[in-house]
Amino acid sequence: MNTKRKPTKFEQRVYMAVRRIPSGKTRSYKWVAQQLGNQKLARAVGQALKRNPSPANAPCHRVIRSDGALGGYAWGISKKKRLLESESKARSA
Repeated sequence: MNTKRKPTKFEQRVYMAVRRIPSGKTRSYKWVAQQLGNQKLARAVGQALKRNPSPANAPCHRVIRSDGALGGYAWGISKKKRLLESESKARSA
């Protein structure tokens, strides 16, 4: 999470794709990679999200593994889980 460096073009494309995930919903790393035109980029998507300088603008917590597991999160899995639960509750209210 280095906020001093400028995101690469690839990272910018990843963040744009993640912005399209609705609040309270999740998509897989593979889904994000498919949005970029190559599902084989799923690991690279994860690495880009790890360097996300602005989680408020690109909600990387909404990206999970294809098997439904939460995957990683720079601020910890428990925080990712709380964010997703909070959004889900707000969406259903």
